[in-house]
Amino acid sequence: MADSTGRTLTYGRALVGSLLLSRLIRRHAPLDTHIGLLLPSSAGGALANIAVSLTGKVPVNINFTAGRDAMDAAVERCGITTVLSSRAFLAKAGLEPMAGTLFLEDLLAEATSAARLITLMLAWLLPASVLERRYVSGTDGDALATIIFSSGSTGVPKGVMLTHRNILSNIEAAAQVFQFTSTDVILGVLPFFHSFGFTGTLWLPLVLGFGITYHPNPMDAKTIGELAERHRATILISTPTFCLSYVRKCQPHQFASLRYAIVGAEKLREPVAVAFKKRFGIDLIEGYGCTEMAPVVAANVADPQTGKTVEAARGSVGRPLPGIRAMVIDVVSGQGPLVGAEGLLLVDGPNKMIGYVGEPDLTRQAFRDGWYVTGDIATIDEHGFIRITDRLSRFSKIAGEMVPHMKIEEQLQSLLQEPHSAVVTAVSDAARGERLVAFYTDPTVTPAEIAERLARSGMPRLWVPKREDLHFVEAIPTLGSGKIDLRSVRQLAMTRSDVPEGV
Repeated sequence: MADSTGRTLTYGRALVGSLLLSRLIRRHAPLDTHIGLLLPSSAGGALANIAVSLTGKVPVNINFTAGRDAMDAAVERCGITTVLSSRAFLAKAGLEPMAGTLFLEDLLAEATSAARLITLMLAWLLPASVLERRYVSGTDGDALATIIFSSGSTGVPKGVMLTHRNILSNIEAAAQVFQFTSTDVILGVLPFFHSFGFTGTLWLPLVLGFGITYHPNPMDAKTIGELAERHRATILISTPTFCLSYVRKCQPHQFASLRYAIVGAEKLREPVAVAFKKRFGIDLIEGYGCTEMAPVVAANVADPQTGKTVEAARGSVGRPLPGIRAMVIDVVSGQGPLVGAEGLLLVDGPNKMIGYVGEPDLTRQAFRDGWYVTGDIATIDEHGFIRITDRLSRFSKIAGEMVPHMKIEEQLQSLLQEPHSAVVTAVSDAARGERLVAFYTDPTVTPAEIAERLARSGMPRLWVPKREDLHFVEAIPTLGSGKIDLRSVRQLAMTRSDVPEGV
């Protein structure tokens, strides 16, 4: 285990550090059920998560990019009274300590040389079964392992409750699809408050037994390239947006050891896939998941030697992982399963969450006959490949018709130069219910030019935003996970359109 600070840990040192820290956490928070973690993706952040799990308490990684109100809401919802953090991290991130903060620097200063030596000897000499009885509290697979707050890109973040069995089953399923080896090294660039970061870059390498190197800023392409080269990273789990920055700023030799480059959280656009393949000689493997499924649902499979994706999977997010079921039903009638037709995607499997913390009504709404309702519009073909076509919450009802935002975004994107992007949202309209507002980042085209080209594109006239509702922006708001921050986009649209907030 390593990180960009230069810290490197063997398995033994990581074990000793986790055991030592777990005893200190027990001492300072003996009655706490949930422990907040306000830490970056780093070796220290990983050890803190492991230590909390060893105590039998539930680690809740707090999204420090979501703003103080969202952070406080997460703490309140989970009843957290103790938060593990680091003075160095808070200073660098410009954050104020939260109530009940325990600093890792202070905790580790309490560990005497004798305690360190005794823990080292016990870890070295005792078999795992004895260490487990001595240090590990609780071994129930159905016990809560973590609470991860959804990104909240379209609404208020929800606390997703995941068990140890949820996470372990997802790791086992991934191991059946991808040929991981003991010599692999994951490039960990996703935050632990992100479900792919928690399962994929924290626990997957620990459970399967291979290396990991962390960097807390997924957009810092220069450092990530250097880290990949230094530690000969073989696996990258990221998002298309982040990968596009690596194409522009990382050198081909820095990613030369990569075997798998897996992306999710947003649609992989063909120009990004082509640019990454041309730059680094390896396909981006598109997958699909959601926090509620711990998180991976489906993934394309690539040859570990050539890095080439199965041709039939192009444009899809792959087939469900082993043990996971998926089906598409009609959005209105609920009839299904549908094959080759667009509808609402439902999924099920052992990685399915047990519910939202403190939200029984939302939990009931999230399931239909035991299936998790993803809210995504998709098709599943006769070979089982899933294609995500839209998001149910990303439709507008305009003059009585349902208008899909993502299809308009695709058309907008085709009018822009790479690497520029676009996003569509909607605001209230007295005459037609809603009206479309679009933002784009390409300064070489004017709103008038875009409006004219969209009008000639063959799209229904109802789908084309008016010229005064097309806006150039320097950057589209994003979340810490790399997803577009749709709430901020809508607030920006209301500001530009003079619509009062809350309408």
